[in-house]
Amino acid sequence: MHRSLPAIAALALLSTTALAQQTSDTPSDLTVLPPISEEYQPALTPWGEPDFRGVWPIDHLNSRTPLERDPQYGERIFLSDAEFAEQAERVQTLGARRENEDSADQLGQGHWTELGSPNRRTSFIVSPANGRLPAKTAEGERRSDLMRSSWRQGQDFDIWTDFDSWDRCITRGLPASMLPMMYNNGIRIFQAPGLVAIQLEMIHETRIIPTDGSAGVATAIDNLMGVSRGAWEDENTLVVTTDNFAPGPSATNIVTTGSPPANDTPVSTEARLVERFHMTGPDTIIYEMTWEDPVIFTAPWSVRLDWQRDDEYQFFEYACHEGNVQIRNYITASRAARAAGE
Repeated sequence: MHRSLPAIAALALLSTTALAQQTSDTPSDLTVLPPISEEYQPALTPWGEPDFRGVWPIDHLNSRTPLERDPQYGERIFLSDAEFAEQAERVQTLGARRENEDSADQLGQGHWTELGSPNRRTSFIVSPANGRLPAKTAEGERRSDLMRSSWRQGQDFDIWTDFDSWDRCITRGLPASMLPMMYNNGIRIFQAPGLVAIQLEMIHETRIIPTDGSAGVATAIDNLMGVSRGAWEDENTLVVTTDNFAPGPSATNIVTTGSPPANDTPVSTEARLVERFHMTGPDTIIYEMTWEDPVIFTAPWSVRLDWQRDDEYQFFEYACHEGNVQIRNYITASRAARAAGE
């Protein structure tokens, strides 16, 4: 876990245009995202590719902005001035929890959650226009009902398959691994000729993405994180397409603020993730993703995030659950409760 709790940044520190439009400045139209600038030309690596190397943590985005938009905002992408002021006050109150716990000689969520900076976004989902996940297909609902996870309420535990892949410290899956949550939000990009590697602090997975134009692999070869291929588009954009997902307990929304409350989104072999990393300045990337899984969802859905470079950010151990005993403890406690008639 990354243990240095980020301070609630003053809005004046968010100096780039793209970020300012999502924080202190009032957008001229609350229903329209600003266009992505194509003017910036990043430096090149010694082998001639755009240089995206560095640390791009998304901890600053863990600030009460939900994945799914509250229906009260309709198709508004941004909060009004008054709504943003309320948001900033809530974030400031939450940011004081650690200090309050220290004063009371207590440990709680203030020592666990790494809170970011308030921003104007009403949701991270930008398509569909209502900012919400599309409805599931009938097959998606059927598969969702079969899913098991410690994040689902009222569930008994009796075998290891009653737990999802994150419970078992295997993977958080995609696209969830690219979305902010309450801790371990580090993302680091490495590059070599014809290759990009994206290291994730959560579970310490590393996505290996060839950019040399090599062909993909047979569909019979799959992975819980899928199989990725990348290509450089224009001079400042990396496009990554990921398919060959292994069906199973990976989920798209687990413990991402404002997502559905349970791990209830399965992944099919037809799923495809398309990501665009637009470098808009030396220290800013606009990240876009589109998730399409026609077996599970009735339509694709898309997310847009603003990344900030922070090469001082440190990755810490992701211990998951100490001693790897929690699966057994859940099962033992659940069996005992059932035996006692609880």
